[in-house]
Amino acid sequence: MSLLTSLIRASTQFQQAMERRQTPSTAPEAAPGKAQAKAMETEPTPGDDRFTPSDSSQADLARLKARRLAMADYKQTVGQDLAFVRETLRHKLAEYNLHPATALNVSKTENGSVAVEGKIADNTRIQIEKDLNVNKNFKEAFNRLSVNEPTLHFMDNALKLNQAYGVNNPLLDTLISENQQFNGLQDLVHRYDSLRRNAGAVSTTPVNTARDYGLSFNARA
Repeated sequence: MSLLTSLIRASTQFQQAMERRQTPSTAPEAAPGKAQAKAMETEPTPGDDRFTPSDSSQADLARLKARRLAMADYKQTVGQDLAFVRETLRHKLAEYNLHPATALNVSKTENGSVAVEGKIADNTRIQIEKDLNVNKNFKEAFNRLSVNEPTLHFMDNALKLNQAYGVNNPLLDTLISENQQFNGLQDLVHRYDSLRRNAGAVSTTPVNTARDYGLSFNARA
């Protein structure tokens, strides 16, 4: 359901509720028979959907689920890998006598290897690239970043918009499980990656995946 549809429905429900509450102060007291009939009309009957949770209630449930996310833990996990990657690059710059403020662009190629770009001599760049590709710990950390960081970035932005403007993101609500046991970072990453792949399968617009992941580093920062 789009945000516009939700707003229209909420406005209609609010207007109907106000109309039911407004009664003229000069209106004669209703007859007992009419009062009884009115009471019968307002009693819920099978199939009556007037007591179905409203869009606002569903939005409150979505916000409650989002507040249960362990964002601090997720950020710490991603931050550890990010710090390790940056530290490894800092040592590489020092090893090849390059300025510590040299910016490097690190990305994944089609075959999953690490590619390095930067304003450095080509032979030095190729050697650094080779060093990183034989560094098992570096490749594992970078591979984790390629799937964890985009998911965390999406969730963080969605939650900030929710807190600032009260706008719920349906995709975020889809990612979060009702069972908190299934809201670990890897659970969320798996669901987010699946949604992105499905979106790419039905859309003519390319959707970035872990294979397209890349980062720009200034190792001294």
